[in-house]
Amino acid sequence: MPTQTETGTGRAMSMNVRLGELLVRDRLVTQEQLRAALEEQRMGGGRLGSILIKRGSLSEPQLTSFLSKQYGVPSVNLSEVAVEASILQLVPPELARKYQLVPLNRVGSTLVVAMTDPSNIFAIDDLKFLTGYNVEVMVAAEGAVHAAIDRYYDSSATLAEVMSGIEAEEAIEVIRDEEEASLGDLEKATEDAPVVKLVNLIFTDAVRKSASDIHVEPYEKSYRVRYRVDGVLYEVMRPPFKLKAAISSRIKIMAHLDIAERRLPQDGRIKLKLGQDRDLDMRVSVLPTIFGEKIVIRLLDKGNLQLDMTKLGFEPGALKHFKTAIYKPYGMVLVTGPTGSGKTTTLYSALQELNKITENISTAEDPVEYNLMGINQVQMHEEIGLTFAAALRSFLRQDPDIIMVGEIRDYETAEIAIKAALTGHLVLSTLHTNDAPSTIIRLINMGVEPFLVSSSINLIQAQRLARRVCQECKEPNPIPPQALIDLGCDPKEVKEIVPSRGAGCMKCSNTGYKGRIALYEVMPLDETLKDMIINGASALALKKEAQRQGMKTLRQSAITKMKEGVISVEEVTRVTMPDA
Repeated sequence: MPTQTETGTGRAMSMNVRLGELLVRDRLVTQEQLRAALEEQRMGGGRLGSILIKRGSLSEPQLTSFLSKQYGVPSVNLSEVAVEASILQLVPPELARKYQLVPLNRVGSTLVVAMTDPSNIFAIDDLKFLTGYNVEVMVAAEGAVHAAIDRYYDSSATLAEVMSGIEAEEAIEVIRDEEEASLGDLEKATEDAPVVKLVNLIFTDAVRKSASDIHVEPYEKSYRVRYRVDGVLYEVMRPPFKLKAAISSRIKIMAHLDIAERRLPQDGRIKLKLGQDRDLDMRVSVLPTIFGEKIVIRLLDKGNLQLDMTKLGFEPGALKHFKTAIYKPYGMVLVTGPTGSGKTTTLYSALQELNKITENISTAEDPVEYNLMGINQVQMHEEIGLTFAAALRSFLRQDPDIIMVGEIRDYETAEIAIKAALTGHLVLSTLHTNDAPSTIIRLINMGVEPFLVSSSINLIQAQRLARRVCQECKEPNPIPPQALIDLGCDPKEVKEIVPSRGAGCMKCSNTGYKGRIALYEVMPLDETLKDMIINGASALALKKEAQRQGMKTLRQSAITKMKEGVISVEEVTRVTMPDA
C-alpha cells in the first residue's frame, strides 16, 4: 500500500504532466518546450510553471491568467494590494513560506489568500486547521508572492527579537580569551537556543535578501555580520561580542569542521533544505585573524542558477561568436575575469548547452559549486595530489569529448589543456586576467609557446557583473553630454542618451538596484590575430585589431546596457575601465 508521501509525489507528477498538456493545448507552450522543461524538472526538481518561466517559454502574467481560468479562481496583482497587520498575524510566516501564500483579507469566517498553486489541497487543509477559518483562494504570480512574503514577513523584526533575547540571556558565559576556552565550554555554548536561533536566522535572512555571501567578522571590541547582495557588501547586524566564539563554533559544527582548531584556515560545506523542494549549498571558509575567526559563507542556490545563455546578458553578435566556438569539435574556449564575475555560471551554461547523451563531459573544479546531471564532475584535493593537471591527465584516459578545467593556474595545467585542445577535444577553462587580449600575454608569460596558444584557442571572453537598475523605482537620470563623451559614448549619440537610476523602494531595499547582469568582451581568434600572436604582438595591438573586427570591449558592453536603461552610469564606471 503506497504511503501518503508516495501518493502525494505521484499526484504532483501527474498534475505537472496534466498542466503541461493543458498549456500545450492552449498553445501557450510548444511540445518541445514542455518536454525540455519536464526533463529539467526531473533532473533538478522545482515547479513546472516556474521552470517554463525561467526558460522564457512562458511569462508570469500568462501563467497566472491560465491558472485563474483553469481552476476557476480569480487572479490578483499583489503589488496593488496592501494587507493589514492584523490579517498577516493570522498566518504564521513559516506556513506562508512553506506553501507560498499570502493572506489578503478576512470576511466573516472566511480567510482570503493568494497562492501560486491554487490546486494545493494540502496547503488549504493546513491553513483551515491552523487558523480555524474557511479558505477562499486567489491565484497570483510566483514572483509577486515571493516579493510579498519578503515584504510582509520581513525577518528584521524577528532578528531584532532574537537579538534582544540574546542581550538579556544570562545563561551564556562570556569567553574572554578563545585560547583559554575549553572544548566543553564551546560545545555547550553552541547548543544554547539563542545561538542556534541566531545562526539559523542569519542564514534564512541572507537567502531572503538574495545574498551571495555572508561575512561574519570579529574585531577587537565588536562583532559584525555583512551580506553581499548584487556584488556589494551591506552590514546587517552586530551580534553581542560575548557570542563571538559560540557563533563561530556553531557554524563550524554545521560545516563538520574542527572547533578545537583555531589557528589554521579551514574549509567546509553546509547543506540546508528550504521548504519542500529547495536545497541550498553553503561553502564555508574559516580564516584565523588576530581578533578571532573570520567566516565567509558562499550561498549556492541551485534554484536561482540561470543556465539559459540568452538571458545572461550576451549581445546577439557576442552570443553568436560564443556558441560558434563551443560547438567546434576541438580547441579551447577561455573565460576570464576576477573572482565573482560569473565565470562559473557562463561555463555551466555552455556545458548545459552541450550536455547531450552522445557527449562524454568531464570537469575538474575547485570547488564543485553545482551538481549537473549527465556531467562527470571531479573535486580537486591538492593535499593528496589531485590537482587540475593530475585530473586532466586522467580525463584524457577516459575517452572524453568535452573537458572543463576550473582554472588554469600554472604552466603544467596550461600545457596539458592545450595538448588536449590540439588532439581533438573541446576544452573550456578560466583565467584571472583583466580583459580578453591580455589573456594571450598571460599564457605566454606562463611559458606556453606563442604558436601553441594561437593554434589551440578558438575564443577568449572577458566578463564582469553589473547591478541592474531596479525596475520598480527606475527613473530618468540625465547627465551632461560631455560626461557621456568622457564615459566613452559616441559624440553623435549623446543628445539621445538618457541614463536611468533607481530612486530606491521596498523591493530593492532602497538601494536602487535589484539583480545583476553580465557584461561581455568576446574575442574570437581569426587568422590575422593568430599571426599577430606568433609574431609577438602586444595586448594593446591585439585589442585594437579585435576592435577593428567588431569586438565590443567591456566598457562598450556596459555603455550598451546603460543606453538600454538596464544599468546606471555609476555601474559603468564601477565595473569597467575606460578604453585606451
